[in-house]
Amino acid sequence: MSIVTSQQLSRYYEQYKTTDVTFNAQVITALGLVAKGVYLKIQDRQLPCMVFSSSMASSRVIASVPSAVMLALKQANNRLALRWCFKLPEKVEPITFFLTCRPTGFTHYAVKGPDVHFVTLEFTQRPPDDLIQILGSLLEANANSQRRKDDRIIVTPETLKKLGLESREAAVLIEGKSHKCVLRDLSFSGAKVVVSGSAKAFADRSVSLKFSRSEQVPEMTIPATVGRVDELGGRKDILAVSMVYSSDPPVSYKLLINSYVSTMKKAVQEAPKAEAQPAPADA
Repeated sequence: MSIVTSQQLSRYYEQYKTTDVTFNAQVITALGLVAKGVYLKIQDRQLPCMVFSSSMASSRVIASVPSAVMLALKQANNRLALRWCFKLPEKVEPITFFLTCRPTGFTHYAVKGPDVHFVTLEFTQRPPDDLIQILGSLLEANANSQRRKDDRIIVTPETLKKLGLESREAAVLIEGKSHKCVLRDLSFSGAKVVVSGSAKAFADRSVSLKFSRSEQVPEMTIPATVGRVDELGGRKDILAVSMVYSSDPPVSYKLLINSYVSTMKKAVQEAPKAEAQPAPADA
């Protein structure tokens, strides 16, 4: 994740405080949630649970809550803590923190057994900055994927580093056959690549763009349709292929693009401030 300021954290909290994020498999992977490290703490008891959804104000978890746990909760005056655990690409060790809560509802989850419940938790304090940043970045990425879906990022060595990609190399898949390509530009809604082959082989085809795995980015394959094919430099076998994603891109991809978009937006906002600084007086 990119570094965010306290002002941006406050904006995330004010704008997305009550917006729920459903923790499906894709979101869990993209956010780096360590499911085994998440549990409820009631007095000195640790109760394993699974996060179903969460906002910055409340969570819904699935947990086995037998009568003994209900009694312990009553003895604790309905106070408990939800332990979070995330493994972030830029951190060597997982980050963990507790968030104090009070349960506001128990709904029987019959599929898993008589004691298994959906437990609704209301946070009794503002969550730590780490959770605000993690959830806020995802929610902002979802919003920007619609609001700024056509903004293009030209792929250069400099932008590669900011995107967290290790190489411009990728692959275009057509009917299971892989064609090596070089990334030329990226957006929330599509991409342009340089690839060798004949225009006829790519024009108006359904394809997939496959990104290589890196330390910060998981391997991703995004379905797309080819919108335009152009020859480069007078060579009929070297093509610029423009494609539009045919389905919502993975969460990891949205976070990748949004991190760059947010960084550039921040740089533009700070530029006038830097220019306005008075020049140092002569000694």
